[in-house]
Amino acid sequence: MGHDFDELYAAHFTSVTTQLYAYLGDRQEAQDVTQEAFCRALVRWKDICAYDDPVAWVRRVAWNLATSHFRRLKVAAAFRRRHREEHVAEPGPDRVALFAALRTLPPQPRQAVVLHYLADQSVADIAESMQVSTGTVKSWLHRARTALAGQLSAPTAEEVRNA
Repeated sequence: MGHDFDELYAAHFTSVTTQLYAYLGDRQEAQDVTQEAFCRALVRWKDICAYDDPVAWVRRVAWNLATSHFRRLKVAAAFRRRHREEHVAEPGPDRVALFAALRTLPPQPRQAVVLHYLADQSVADIAESMQVSTGTVKSWLHRARTALAGQLSAPTAEEVRNA
């Protein structure tokens, strides 16, 4: 029988897109899926043009693509639910002050402080991971504590009264 692809496309693109738009709820996605179905038909046009109703083939492919789209969305939504971002309260003023004070330390002593006090690592473990002696780590921790104490000391009663 033989159908002309351009005529078929012109006559049925809008109706297939409209059906899929109603199904998908997204006009751009419906157009993309319909376009993909027609592209697949064009590649196989030598066989499809002999069908009694080639648009039925295009419509079926388009609906299959739309269904696959929904499946991908469902899988993606499930993934997002399982890996949803946790909303953590903003850090309090003490934590902000601590992090600001830590930034004033040189990099290696800062790393030693973080590993020892925040990650609960031993001096020996820190020395091994940083490839320095335990004496060096102890020295860094001592100097860092002294520097941090000056920056993070609790306000005196007089400072509180004057605030």
